[in-house]
Amino acid sequence: MADPVATSGYSKDNPFPARVTDNRVLNRPGSSKETRHIVINIAGSGLHYKAGDSIGVFPSNRLQEVSAIVTRLGAGGAEPVLLPKAAAPVALSEALTSKLALAGPTRRIVETLAARATSLSEKAKLVGLLLPESKELLGAWLDEREFIDLLDEFPSARLKPQELVEHMRKLMPRLYSIASSPRVHPSEIHLTVAVARYVTNGRDRVGVCTTFLADRVTVGVTPTPVFISHSHFGPPEDAARDAIMVGPGTGIAPFRAFLQDREATGATGRNWLFFGDQKQAFDFLYQEEWDQWLATGALTRLDTAFSRDQLSKIYVQDRMREKAAELWAWIKAGAYFYVCGDAKRMAKDVDVALHDVIAGQGGMAPAGAADYVKLMKKEKRYQRDVY
Repeated sequence: MADPVATSGYSKDNPFPARVTDNRVLNRPGSSKETRHIVINIAGSGLHYKAGDSIGVFPSNRLQEVSAIVTRLGAGGAEPVLLPKAAAPVALSEALTSKLALAGPTRRIVETLAARATSLSEKAKLVGLLLPESKELLGAWLDEREFIDLLDEFPSARLKPQELVEHMRKLMPRLYSIASSPRVHPSEIHLTVAVARYVTNGRDRVGVCTTFLADRVTVGVTPTPVFISHSHFGPPEDAARDAIMVGPGTGIAPFRAFLQDREATGATGRNWLFFGDQKQAFDFLYQEEWDQWLATGALTRLDTAFSRDQLSKIYVQDRMREKAAELWAWIKAGAYFYVCGDAKRMAKDVDVALHDVIAGQGGMAPAGAADYVKLMKKEKRYQRDVY
């Protein structure tokens, strides 16, 4: 069977100009979070996806940030700049809007500014940051800054547009786990997007792609370049197998797709979901849908962990330990175990809890539990979609 993406003319190198058809906040008023349900229409693209896949989105930067850099350079925006591997120059404003990342300055731009600065105080500060003993200080200092900060703080170091863009990285697409099944929504892709807004160095910052989808895309109008990223991740091929899904926060996305998919195919395997977030009253994403699936039996069990609804924080891994005996019964009977979400902490904590449950309930030494988990991975019964 041919790769379905290969049958489409669209790919990462030639993204489809999709349209966003729905954009709504999932959190209730009073939440400290902003999580959005985004629907992207791919009708007519020839693109196909499966439950568990991801979508790549090419964002554009905020125009006010582009304008600030153009102004600080003393440019007009139409100046031609040549980007790596580009066949022809593009206008500075276009490059800064959709081709280049405006964040992530490195040591190299500091070296260039130090060489160019005509102000003695500016030069002294830059040279000080470049000293060998300032390596950690420089790293922390750069983490707080984007390119506009450097241009503002060292105005005597005049750069030409081409010189600046040569220090900037390519603006990369962002991948999002798909929150829908093509069996239910063949011409749509649903996303669960946590919108990033924060402050560093006294400036308001944003997640480039999350705010592109939330703020800068006009529903039904703005072309949104997308492609499908196929994944190893997906519901059990054997419809009779049980599925245990751990997806706090936006990690819930693929499991909404799994439930839609398994219900549509009439899968007989049971489904157990662990979901967590901050507050149940505000942050229970897709609550009505889970309640409906519980009522129909498509979702067998739902265990939630709302970390800030009590004095001591409770997380999904704590719920796993509370339900250890039943969890082990499902796993021993051949259930698939899935995790989606934060790789740095949550996925590691869930992995430790899984090992502990298997060791404790299975009467195994830690090494035996580790071997059991390795076998689950080999059999593709333990799958992770972490970021």
